[in-house]
Amino acid sequence: MANNSGRQRRWGSVRKLPSGRFQGRYPGPDGALRNADETFETKGDAEAWLVETEADIRRGEWRDPNAGAVNFLLYATAWIDERDLVPLTEELYHRLLRLHIAPTFGESDVKDITAPQARSWRAGLRSRSIKTTAAKSCRPLKSIMETAVDDELIRRNPCRVKGGGKEVAAELMGPRWQLMVFIAAFMALRPEEQAELRCRDVDLEKGIVWIRRAAPELCTGERAVGDPKSEAGKRALRIPSELLPEFERHLRWYAQDGGNGLLFVGERGAPFRCSTFGRKWRKARKKPELEHLRFYDLRHTGNVLAASTGASLRDLMTFMGHNSPRAALIYQHATEEQQTKISNGISAAVVDIRSARRKRAASDTTAQAREA
Repeated sequence: MANNSGRQRRWGSVRKLPSGRFQGRYPGPDGALRNADETFETKGDAEAWLVETEADIRRGEWRDPNAGAVNFLLYATAWIDERDLVPLTEELYHRLLRLHIAPTFGESDVKDITAPQARSWRAGLRSRSIKTTAAKSCRPLKSIMETAVDDELIRRNPCRVKGGGKEVAAELMGPRWQLMVFIAAFMALRPEEQAELRCRDVDLEKGIVWIRRAAPELCTGERAVGDPKSEAGKRALRIPSELLPEFERHLRWYAQDGGNGLLFVGERGAPFRCSTFGRKWRKARKKPELEHLRFYDLRHTGNVLAASTGASLRDLMTFMGHNSPRAALIYQHATEEQQTKISNGISAAVVDIRSARRKRAASDTTAQAREA
């Protein structure tokens, strides 16, 4: 095929459009002539694109640019319906699609969704202070688009937001158990205290959880229901406002019926077993950044967060459920040490700034003296 310069191209052709841009044209694997799905600013760019396209065809990596002309919402809905998902996960994915994904991508074709659009969409969710929802929504979107790659509708998955689908420990545990992780990390409850929480212990209107009993599991597997570890363990804790929707959802979907029903039960409705929960936790923490994290370490996280708020020693003791101030003092001291490190770092920065200013001032003085 001849191009505008008179040279013979071995494969494909390039022509200049009335707009001044250049268009590539090539024979597809099926023999049909096709135009490039984009135009180019220079002829060299168009020719480079043809070289890459020919190489893709030779490697068997070429994708029909029209194959992805499939409505995203229809494709995504079919994707969910075709998966062998448990009912709650299927319901979750349909809800995420309807409320958070489809409003942005629902009217687009699969092939028209770009990486910048995916990043902008995620940033929009996070800007509305729904970071957990953003992470949950990224996962099905990424999986849907990955299937589109497998179906040869698109060449590359556009949902490549770094960290977009990164799951915190709570999300890795799945929807039934993630509230336990949140409570441990942000309210510092002991596992045995969570095991005996009842629905009546949660007051969503006042935003309070009452800790009245505990149920540690013995080596025999039996639950030893009784008082908390100490008298101070009987306490009322304020629920962080960010967790109120998680409590409401859990009460509606997973807790036993009635005020005396357990807040946390297994899939079959029985009190959860530490052995079963432990297997789930070990599986969840296979992520490299979680592999050494014990579930009880989350209580440590909650205590550190509480101490960092500047709470008094007495308030920390109440939060942690301790009779003795010893543990509360440890966390207060840890926070003080961290504040000292921050203060020292700021001081060092101030010293550097002042030193630089003195050097500039000295340099200016020397220059003025020379001019005089």
